[in-house]
Amino acid sequence: MTGFSPLQHEADALGAGLPPLMVAADRLAASISLGAHGRRKAGIGENFWQFRRYGSADSVGRIDWRQSAKSQHLFVREREWEAAQTVWFWRDIDRGMHFGSGSVTKLERANLLLLALASLLVRGGERVGLLGASYLPAASRFTLSRIGHSLLDPAMQEKERARAERDDGPPTAPIARGARIVWLSDFLSPNVEERMAGFARLGAVGHLVRIIDPAEEDFPYSGRARFESPRGRDSALFGRAESVGHDYRARFAAHGEKIARTATKLGWSITAHRTDHVPQTALIALHAAIGLA
Repeated sequence: MTGFSPLQHEADALGAGLPPLMVAADRLAASISLGAHGRRKAGIGENFWQFRRYGSADSVGRIDWRQSAKSQHLFVREREWEAAQTVWFWRDIDRGMHFGSGSVTKLERANLLLLALASLLVRGGERVGLLGASYLPAASRFTLSRIGHSLLDPAMQEKERARAERDDGPPTAPIARGARIVWLSDFLSPNVEERMAGFARLGAVGHLVRIIDPAEEDFPYSGRARFESPRGRDSALFGRAESVGHDYRARFAAHGEKIARTATKLGWSITAHRTDHVPQTALIALHAAIGLA
């Protein structure tokens, strides 16, 4: 097995590079007692689909040694269910996601929930992937480490931010019709419905996670206050901020209801999560909505 030592070294290096996020996500996933397991049952899930070349993200145990012995290359046997049931992740990183009125920003909570759910799915034998990443989805700890690094990579963050500001929608990916996409966002961008339509055109089943900061929903402000848009292009000054609180809260609630109606029309699920609430509740609801347990 010495031929796989470089891969192991790379995996160890990746894991060592982001201990806080990985440890927090692993602990969160471990706290959920769902009995998660993959689709390892007789029927369509066991039908042979194809052989493909072994990749660095695949575990050694997935190698089909009989097929590999026929050539100079290693091959992995894929089942039909596995080909269709990859879970793809996407989380927004626009400037609004960096807001946090408490100890955690919306982006930090989105990263934690994303990686914790991916960890749960990998434990159950499901394949996970990150939209826009250069590597293929897989059911391995190595892939989890890669996803964690991608979430924190400044270059990829800037690429995602530029895409959002150009209103380009989701990045392209080899998504099979019927696969699942988990999209984490505050859904406050002006083009959010167009982006939802872009995901729908990919033919995937969507699961939305709406990340809410408590100050955005409760509007606890009073007195003289200036509010600026995340991009700094617009601002408003109020002498008595509490005078607009009722109207603001009504509009915020209406926006959330609009997003939920759009998701329902597309046949998608939606989970709302406030950053001042424990993440376990959102993780349980999201895992149940995906329906892979």
